[in-house]
Amino acid sequence: MGVIEQLISEAPRFFTYWNMLFLGQAALNTLLVSLVGCVVGYVIGFVIATLRLPQIMPFAPVRAVLIVWTEMIRRVPFLVLLMCVFFAFQLSGANKTLFVIAVTAVTLRMSALAAENVRAGYQAVPPRQWEAAQVLNIPPLQALFRIILPQAWKVILPPSTIHTVSMIKETSLVSQIGFLELTFAARMLNQRGFSALICFGSILVIYFVISWSFSRVGRLAERKLVTEARSIRAQTRGARA
Repeated sequence: MGVIEQLISEAPRFFTYWNMLFLGQAALNTLLVSLVGCVVGYVIGFVIATLRLPQIMPFAPVRAVLIVWTEMIRRVPFLVLLMCVFFAFQLSGANKTLFVIAVTAVTLRMSALAAENVRAGYQAVPPRQWEAAQVLNIPPLQALFRIILPQAWKVILPPSTIHTVSMIKETSLVSQIGFLELTFAARMLNQRGFSALICFGSILVIYFVISWSFSRVGRLAERKLVTEARSIRAQTRGARA
């Protein structure tokens, strides 16, 4: 029997209400772990990147610790980080769910990636912008939010979208601790007698749809930022003329 014939014969038995409900729950878990971890991680990463600015944090040892933390988390494979978080919770005696453990691992990973993205965005803004704000006696935090960030977003957003999509795909590794997400669901369905092709082929399609949707949202946000930036430049040139 060929591959196509096998899929056609197996499809009615695989695509049942309960199996689709099972995959839907796994997809929802994947989205929740990814979104919660990425959002919280990005907030933490933004704070880390901001505290690495000498204008905001003049105390050099604090900046050095944040640099070491960011580089360490970025260089460690996600699976190793996940296992470290898992066993750290066990050793601490904290009775936390697998969802909390998975979100914590994603948060730590995303915090380091986001910190580096935001730092790159800050560095893309010419230093004279900070100097001009200092000359005008604008407080550092106010200068950051009103002058630096509006110019840095066009550099920050593209890699942030890429890393978010990457983290959605890397959540497949949380199946190693027994958390029910798409990859774990496919393995369970495969163990129930369904072929690996139809099990993993189905989650391949789901992963593609999720990743493609987030990529489209990121591209739309990038286009909006570019359009707004061009509009601001046009208004500035018109005012100068």
